[in-house]
Amino acid sequence: MLEDLRTKLKVIPHKPGVYQYYDEAGNILYVGKAKNLKKRVASYFTKTHQNGKTHLLVKRIRDIKYLVVETEMDALLLENNLIKKYQPKYNIQLKDDKTYPWICLKKEPFPRVFATRKVIRDGSNYFGPYTNVKMMHTLLDLIREVYPLRTCKLKLTDEAIEKGDYKVCLEYHIGKCFGPCINKDLKTQYDENIEAIKHILKGNISTVIKELNVLMQNLSADLKFEEAQSVKEKIKLLEKFHSRSTVVSPYIHHVDVITMVEDQKTAYVNFLKINSGAIIHGHTVEVKKKLDETPQDIIPLVLLNMRERYGTEGNEIITSENLDEVLPDFKITYPQRGDKKALMDLSLRNAKFFMLDTHKQEKIKNPEKHVERIMETMQKDLRMKEWPRHIECFDNSNFQGTNAVAACVVFKDGKPSKKDYRHFNIKTVEGPDDFASMREVVYRRYSRLLNEDQPLPQLLIVDGGKGQLSSTMEVIDQLELRGKITVIGIAKKLEEIYYPGDSLPMYIDKRSETLKIIQHLRNEAHRFGITHHRNKRSKNALGSELTQIEGIGDKTAQQLIKHFKSVKRVKEANDEELSKIVGPSKAKIIRNYITAQSKN
Repeated sequence: MLEDLRTKLKVIPHKPGVYQYYDEAGNILYVGKAKNLKKRVASYFTKTHQNGKTHLLVKRIRDIKYLVVETEMDALLLENNLIKKYQPKYNIQLKDDKTYPWICLKKEPFPRVFATRKVIRDGSNYFGPYTNVKMMHTLLDLIREVYPLRTCKLKLTDEAIEKGDYKVCLEYHIGKCFGPCINKDLKTQYDENIEAIKHILKGNISTVIKELNVLMQNLSADLKFEEAQSVKEKIKLLEKFHSRSTVVSPYIHHVDVITMVEDQKTAYVNFLKINSGAIIHGHTVEVKKKLDETPQDIIPLVLLNMRERYGTEGNEIITSENLDEVLPDFKITYPQRGDKKALMDLSLRNAKFFMLDTHKQEKIKNPEKHVERIMETMQKDLRMKEWPRHIECFDNSNFQGTNAVAACVVFKDGKPSKKDYRHFNIKTVEGPDDFASMREVVYRRYSRLLNEDQPLPQLLIVDGGKGQLSSTMEVIDQLELRGKITVIGIAKKLEEIYYPGDSLPMYIDKRSETLKIIQHLRNEAHRFGITHHRNKRSKNALGSELTQIEGIGDKTAQQLIKHFKSVKRVKEANDEELSKIVGPSKAKIIRNYITAQSKN
């Protein structure tokens, strides 16, 4: 490490703040936040980094700058601003370049309300952006149904209205507009409508409904029944919309929900803004990871961006991740049941669907990239030296010690390669001995591959725990394949992964694609083995009656069953059909037996 960096590391304070790394040319490489600047920055230079990008980052650092702040929350805000400003190479990237529409309340006399994709900083109010365009148009239709607003672009100044420069249009005649172009005295009522619209767009529909109820009752008391009926119809429209948009308890106010799922290189963060039990906004962000960032690194940055974008005011955050230390100024809720749990699950489900859709699109557009991502994930999760492009999995089946069989299924590039599946009839083992059966089939499989100079798998999965794994390793050592094939065992109960010589199991994240592929392999091996086992038992059971005939052995019985498929069809066959399969003499023996059976 350079002497200048050593000196700077010595003087960095034990305070919260933001640090910045620069390269030799003075370009900013990375921005990070820390509860304790000295400890965090020093950790980059005092430990060995498993992640290659982190290692490369540290090699390129030539200068360190930092800013001390009062609290961790201040550090998070500052980090967020600096990342957005400088977009350093080694910081996570928020992949979100779409232009989503907004609802604009134009700053002008008698404001218009309309949808736009362009935000102009002229003092107008903007609500959104709306990732669900249908939802936005539904809101606009509701507003126009309840409140008659102008849609024209006329400059409705007091002077122009007094001069009588304008005439009412069709919108006025069909009751969709008050006609402010000919009556400036409507301004007070018009502004009250605009304030109510602001409440609706902020999600405070219940507030508007309460105010309209009071107005309706006052109109009824003044015997203005037609006007009261008009207000009542507006209330019904708002209530119908509110009940449709409410997903949980209407008493959940000003709450943000944020959850995250991830694969090897990307995190998918879903954000929901909740008010009065309704989802006001929902958005999923794709975040490209750079240095093996954790949810505690990623979620706060996304949360701040979303809160800034959607103008969130609430202090409560619902999440599934541990964020207490990184978001100390918020009330973090980790619900276990009830409406808030339903919201968290909904957010997680949206994040997962977004990730799966992205993977499916990637699989269609760039199949090789999709395979590479899965292979990299499996290599990392299983601590392998190479990609497991060729995987094999074994499973044993027997019924009370009889008809013992085994199955070997093969996956290539994470997908089943059914032409390479193999069945094994156990030949050397008597009784239900799974360990001995595993030794036999593994030896038969890999001794043959070696003798035929066929490629070996990178990964071998044994369906079972430590006992099955130990039996397999005896054969692997016998064939001198240790180190050439990675061998693991998977136990059914808790999905533990066992490695040879390691008494403690490894647990893979339940959300990981690695575990899903391993489970798929195991299930395929079980299905394939059980199918073969049932077929074998069925053939043996079917042939048992035929072998009772004197002069008919197992081989002849199997020939008959293979051709006729059942004993019943054998009995229904004529002499000519039987003779074609077993010859005339045996056909006569079978016919005599069937005739005798029918007389009894």
